[in-house]
Amino acid sequence: MSAQPLVTHLYTADPSAHAFEGKIYVYPSHDRETDIEDNDNGDQYDMVDYHVFSLDTVGGPVTDHGVALKMEDVPWVSKQLWAPDAASKDGKYYLYFPARDKEGIFRIGVAEGDKPGGPFKPDPEPIKGSYSIDPASFVDDDGKAYLYFGGIWGGQLQCWQSGKYDAKWSGPQEPSGKISSLMPRVARLSSDMHSFDESVKELAILDADGQPIKADDHERRFFEAAWMHKRNGVYYFSYSTGDTHYLVYATGDNPYGPFTYQGRILEPVVGWTTHHSIVEFKGKWYLFHHDCSLSKGVNHLRSVKVREIFYDDKGKIIPQTP
Repeated sequence: MSAQPLVTHLYTADPSAHAFEGKIYVYPSHDRETDIEDNDNGDQYDMVDYHVFSLDTVGGPVTDHGVALKMEDVPWVSKQLWAPDAASKDGKYYLYFPARDKEGIFRIGVAEGDKPGGPFKPDPEPIKGSYSIDPASFVDDDGKAYLYFGGIWGGQLQCWQSGKYDAKWSGPQEPSGKISSLMPRVARLSSDMHSFDESVKELAILDADGQPIKADDHERRFFEAAWMHKRNGVYYFSYSTGDTHYLVYATGDNPYGPFTYQGRILEPVVGWTTHHSIVEFKGKWYLFHHDCSLSKGVNHLRSVKVREIFYDDKGKIIPQTP
């Protein structure tokens, strides 16, 4: 199921998949060719718009709903429309997206639409209090909605350790040693889904002894690509380990955590980045992810793929290989 890209007429990455209106809708980044040289700050990932795709059945035809949002329609953005996500509430649809503002600082914006395939109308300013990258929205069974986000190195999360942006931490760097690693962020969304309803919180990821995952533990520490799903009352927070190229997950009993590290979901794929989503559809669970096989290994030209995933009788995700 995962051998072939979801689409081949565009390069797509960072897929956020949701079951809306009896279909799967996928909200990916739209990679494009660029002359920017590869670097660890991610400058080569120079995306300028978003397409939305839908599937009636996994493995069946894929509909491209066209451009749902483009950079020139968002007043505050200077460049780099990176990994988005979407949410549905009260008959409306919301697209959350990170981009650099006019000062080069990543913020998170929101755009609203009447249909899951877009188009989406963006707010004129980013969400107040937002920063870094990779927003992942989650609407719980009680209707409360949350936004998870964060990414280190090019994603700038390390620049916010003091609560304010510190440019000296910009670029491919992070804390090191036996101290706690940098943790992802979460905030509950307001009832209209356009703002934070509370101050941003850190999301603790702990080892089996209840201690924070350490900064030097690059095989388990959070790097980017937050995702939240819920199964049988358990909250699964999954993410990428970045420079070790794993998709991993931790579990908790509420949307704020803490979350205890459980293991890997997917081993490294072709290409530097790995980014995913997990969605239930028609009684089965699917992992949407990407790799660079279609572009023959070009890191910034990726393609979305999908595969079914499985859980054991204790609720643990059975690890997969590409």
